Amino acid sequence: VGTYILTTALLPLLEKEADARVITVSSGGMLVQKLNISDLQSGNGTFDGTMVYAQNKRQQVVLTEQWAKSHRNIHFSVMHPGWADTPAVRSSMPDFYQKMKNSLRTEAQGADTVVWLAVSSEAIKLPSGLFFQDRQPVPTHLPLASTHSPPEDEEKLMEVLEELSQKFKSTSPG
Repeated sequence: VGTYILTTALLPLLEKEADARVITVSSGGMLVQKLNISDLQSGNGTFDGTMVYAQNKRQQVVLTEQWAKSHRNIHFSVMHPGWADTPAVRSSMPDFYQKMKNSLRTEAQGADTVVWLAVSSEAIKLPSGLFFQDRQPVPTHLPLASTHSPPEDEEKLMEVLEELSQKFKSTSPG
């Protein structure tokens, strides 16, 4: 819900800018998840942090696609930085880190595409709403994966996030 609240709060200002861009950093982990709108707060079943993270990253991809459709004056992109050697990877995925540490990207390599999306005149020529890795649009679903969602689920995600965000707004001071 944080990505949703922050971005929607900025939309009125971004709509006024000539070269407005929103770039969300996602993860390739989302490729293993189908959008699940039935349990956005992860309150049902056994909590699996890795799968909750991947689900959140799938939601970010859907959000980006939905915003791109409804806000034509803003260029939306979402990207996967590749697997980079960061403190977060080391601490949250220690087994993965130990196996992959010699082939992980540097933090600078991981940041390359997000910086390119933010400043490149070439990036803005590509359609809004795409998922990127290594400065290239890439598919948001693996071949033969059953991760596609019906459009009504994607629209429902937007509705549920709006409802959740209103709860946060009504409880925040000021």
